[in-house]
Amino acid sequence: MKTLHIDLGSRSYDIHIAPGLLDQVGVEIRKVCPKAKRIAIVTDTNVEPLYGTRVENSLEHAGFDTGLFAGPAGEGAKCATHLAALWEAMMHFGLTRTDAVVALGGGVVGDLAGFAAATILRGVDFIQIPTTLLAQVDSSVGGKVAIDLAHGKNLAGAFWQPRLVLMDPETLNTLDDKTFSDGMAEVIKYGCIADRDFFDFLSAHPSRAEIMANIEHILYTCCDIKRSVVEEDEHDTGRRMLLNFGHTIGHAYELAGNYETWTHGQAVSAGMCAALQLGAGLGIMESHEETQALTDLLKAFNLPTHIDCDRETLVRAVGLDKKSEGTDITVILLQKMGKALPVKMSKESLLQSLEDLCGR
Repeated sequence: MKTLHIDLGSRSYDIHIAPGLLDQVGVEIRKVCPKAKRIAIVTDTNVEPLYGTRVENSLEHAGFDTGLFAGPAGEGAKCATHLAALWEAMMHFGLTRTDAVVALGGGVVGDLAGFAAATILRGVDFIQIPTTLLAQVDSSVGGKVAIDLAHGKNLAGAFWQPRLVLMDPETLNTLDDKTFSDGMAEVIKYGCIADRDFFDFLSAHPSRAEIMANIEHILYTCCDIKRSVVEEDEHDTGRRMLLNFGHTIGHAYELAGNYETWTHGQAVSAGMCAALQLGAGLGIMESHEETQALTDLLKAFNLPTHIDCDRETLVRAVGLDKKSEGTDITVILLQKMGKALPVKMSKESLLQSLEDLCGR
């Protein structure tokens, strides 16, 4: 089993990565939640028939009483209505402040369950068991939890670190190719912003089969990069912003498709390409060859490298971006592959540049 320790003082926790780990979650959770009696398992209707019973059995074998709450799958579940229903279900289950919440699923489940855990009874312990590639390399680590509002994604949320993250790479075998590729956008992002050697490694293994043959190494590398960033900047005011490479523009693409046309990974994929072109246009990118290298790798996983987007949507997305300050916004660009940097510019200058890159 590979283990990473996230050092955040009293909020520190471990990430465990091992095939077959789903059968040991009860034992591992008991170690970090010795006083807990009840575990509320939050999942969705896609994941519940695959892994719900297996996780329940492991927890019950470790002496926990379990309640399983399977909501609808998809981004639409990350809303105030479902959050309120989950709060009520947890209270009906008899959850107390010494008990815990387990998120079993992808990023939507992790965000919703984490925000519920952060707010129910003014906060209870929270364990992440991510089952998608995107959740394993990104959203399950770092403590960002949230729901969506009508105005945009993740606008109501909190920082609530999990007590433990348990990753079983075997859960990735049940993902369809589109969902797997969705996660690969975030995997590739880590190479872009922090590790040229890792980017080159991914470029040398441009297929799902090759990625899965090296999956423990890949999960560990991505989580280790995020660990170093989160330890330095837990609350996203400095270096952690680098993790948003491709996201400012990507959020506009998601918004343009009403969060249905483009998945998060697809939007980030095209957003990263646009960010590279933006950096090149501003004279920040040292070599134009980097754009082609990224494009080739994204295409290998059937990810889009360009998405049309009108100015109105760009204006709305930029205005909602949490890196904006008054009339300025901080955009994450690449100086070279493996080295990202924050660039502050006026929103109007950004919008003018983006219109040329992704307007229609």
